[in-house]
Order: sequence, then structure tokens, then C-alpha cells
Amino acid sequence: MGDTVADYGERWGNFQDYLLGPELWLKLGEGAFDILVIVTIAYIVIKLGKKLTSEFFFKRRRGPFKITKRREDTLRKLFGNILTYFVYFTAFVMILETFGLKIGPLLAGAGVAGLAIGFGAQSLVKDIITGFFIIFEDQFSVGDYVRTAGIEGFVEEIGLKTCKIKSWTGEVHIIPNGNITQVTNYSIHNSIAVVDVSIAYEGNIERAEAIILELLEELPDKYEPMITVPELLGVQNLGASDVVLRIVAEVYPMEHWAMARAIRKEVKNRLDERGIEIPFPRLVMYSRQDEVEAAKIKENV
Repeated sequence: MGDTVADYGERWGNFQDYLLGPELWLKLGEGAFDILVIVTIAYIVIKLGKKLTSEFFFKRRRGPFKITKRREDTLRKLFGNILTYFVYFTAFVMILETFGLKIGPLLAGAGVAGLAIGFGAQSLVKDIITGFFIIFEDQFSVGDYVRTAGIEGFVEEIGLKTCKIKSWTGEVHIIPNGNITQVTNYSIHNSIAVVDVSIAYEGNIERAEAIILELLEELPDKYEPMITVPELLGVQNLGASDVVLRIVAEVYPMEHWAMARAIRKEVKNRLDERGIEIPFPRLVMYSRQDEVEAAKIKENV
């Protein structure tokens, strides 16, 4: 037989008693307190772990086995990320246990599901393997200026799955490691600043070269990033209205743009002081009518 109205009323009354009774709220309070304790401990462990990692690398600087600042920043961030993932996962499992869920069967099911998903997640596996070799082989590090996957900029972060590269205009590009097939690293070795200087055809090339050579000897004392005295290679090109002289200078990594601008300014000021003209575009106008009139005058003569 079906339930009567009295039965429904009794059930509703029991539910109200359970909902308003102290037992439910005590369980909720205990669960909320346990969750708060777990989250707090996880936060403290992450902060403490990152601090210990930083202290470890700081002490390593004074040890016999030193690593570069670039690699130190990369490994410190990587260890921080791994610690964060591990602690958050552990805290999540503990919170599930707080709600009374059995974690053993859940993890076993997750393992089987993960194995099935893994066959279809080959790109994820490729990203992780590529990220491991990027870090292991020190292909590039945090702070390096690189070009890869059509992106050029400074490396902000290197992870096992993705890398973050910030372009000089401020955009942050997140690139899956599996897409990194070729990398150009501008920050490992010294850079070369290349400067082309134009001299007018009417100018004295030998005198201009002597003035520039005199100037180049002074520049390393004035600009610290210049490692050696810049070299004047000679005439690089004969343009439409100028003779192009080329200057090259070895500078510290990533300083070639700034030093190239500095060399151009110094050369321009010195040539102006010595009366050497920097050429400007010239245009010769040719009139066919003038040619016809000149031919008539020649015939009359």
C-alpha cells in the first residue's frame, strides 16, 4: 500500500529534526575545522618548502659546485611548482577523507582511468618529456632571451608541460613544450653589435676611417658592456649616394642593440665635429624637352 499523508508528515518532521538538530551541525563544524586545518598546513608547507629551496641554492653559491644564476632561477621555480602540485594533491585527498570517502578504491579507479586516458594524451606525454630534457640539458633558462615556435622574448618560467615567454612589448606567450623543436638562445654567448656608417662620395674616405678608428679606441672606457675595442671592417657597400663603412663590436649578451645605438650617436657627433658630411638622399631630374632644345641649338651652330 502507498504511503499516507501521515507517513509523509512523519518523514518531513524527522528530516526537520535532523536538519535542525545539533548532530548535523557538529559534523559540519568538525568537517569545516578539519578542512581549514588541512588548507592552513598545506599553505605553511608550501611557503616553508619554497623558503628552504631558496636557502639551499643560496648556500650552494658558496660551495665548490656552483651553477649559473640562470639555471638556479629555473630549478628554484621548477621545484616550487612540483612542491605546490604535490602538497595540493595531498591536501585534496585528505579533504576527501574528511567527507568519509574511501580513497583506496578511488585511487585505483583513477589509475585505470589514467592509463586509458594516457593512450589518447600523447601530446601531454610529449610536452612532459620535452620539458624534462629542456631542463636537464639546460637548453635555456629563466631570464634568457630566446626565439622558438615563432615567438621571441625573455623566458619567464619553465615547467614540465609549458614555458612562458614574455615579448619585449609585454605579451606573455604560453608555449607547450612539445611545440619547442628548435631554440635560438641569445643569452649564452657574447653578442655582436653591427653598425653601418654612410659617408658622402664627396668626402675623404681615408680621413673618415682615421677619425672613426680614433673614436673606437675611446669607446670601451666609456661603455662598460663593450668587451673589446670595436673594429672598423672597411667599405661594406657603395650605395646610390653614399659609401657605407661597417663597424662591429663584441659586447655582453643582449647588449648589442643598446651599444649599436651608442656607436651611431658617437660616430655622428665625431664626424660632425671634424667636418665629415653624412650624406642625404639626392634626386637628379632629367627633362627630355631640355635635351631636344639642346640638340636644336647644336644643329643651328
